[in-house]
Amino acid sequence: MFRNQYDNDATTFSPQGRLHQVEYALEAIKQGSCAVGLVSKTHAVLVALKRNAEDLGSYQKKIIRIDDHIGIALAGLAPDARVLSNAMRQQAMSSKMVYGRPIPVGRVVGALADKAQRNTQHYGKRPYGVGLLVAGYDEAGPHLIEFNSSGSVLEYRGTAIGARSQASRTYLERTFEQYPDASLDDLVLHGLRALRDSLAQEKSLTPLNTSIAVVGEGQPFKLIEGDAAKEWLERLGDVSVTAVRQREAAERAAAAAASAAEAQSQPSADTQTTDAGTGAGPDSRPPAQDDTRPGEDAMDES
Repeated sequence: MFRNQYDNDATTFSPQGRLHQVEYALEAIKQGSCAVGLVSKTHAVLVALKRNAEDLGSYQKKIIRIDDHIGIALAGLAPDARVLSNAMRQQAMSSKMVYGRPIPVGRVVGALADKAQRNTQHYGKRPYGVGLLVAGYDEAGPHLIEFNSSGSVLEYRGTAIGARSQASRTYLERTFEQYPDASLDDLVLHGLRALRDSLAQEKSLTPLNTSIAVVGEGQPFKLIEGDAAKEWLERLGDVSVTAVRQREAAERAAAAAASAAEAQSQPSADTQTTDAGTGAGPDSRPPAQDDTRPGEDAMDES
């Protein structure tokens, strides 16, 4: 059987139990530029890599503010993200008008998941081809939640979506134990390092293609771009994978040279120690040995 017999719409299951249209939408997320999210006990951070279609064109917006306490980073189709962000803003405004308080992060993400899942149940609709990292702060503390086209949502301490995001997730898995007690500055730097690992060899982080957003306890949602992001990149130091590898290679070469120099000096020191212990020298002679056997002196006297 051919796959195209079962991928004409999002409501037909294949014999293997798969919805191919949903899988295609998930593949669209992987084509978008990388976005990274991290959360500590007090703050949540989003870091994203922006793209421009042409050198003469502007960079695509990657982080969108929803309310004073919540924002999203996207990977995939930006028009779909714009539709979903407008729906989230309506939810946030309704909560303030009806209940007089900011909407909880989990509630707005749950409503978004229901909206996306309905598109996989009705013929003639398609799944949204975008994935979102939702960062927010409410009465329960900071949150980082991943949303994808199938309508599933998962909460994370740190994750990444988009192209080459596996390299970023590898860094996050290696360092996630430091996040709960990390300061806001350290959390942002961890996010930039994870984003840097997703870059291609010839690419580097610049103030034009880097977006940073922070939200947390006593900190409304704040977007950092352009010249404001330059300070963070200066604190990061190496802004490309190539620079990191060159620095690590230089450090390994310096360590190897130091080990070789220490190995060369070690034998001469051992030789001097051995000579001093044995007393070897021009004036040192072995003690004379008495070859007289017992009883020989007595025989001569007789």
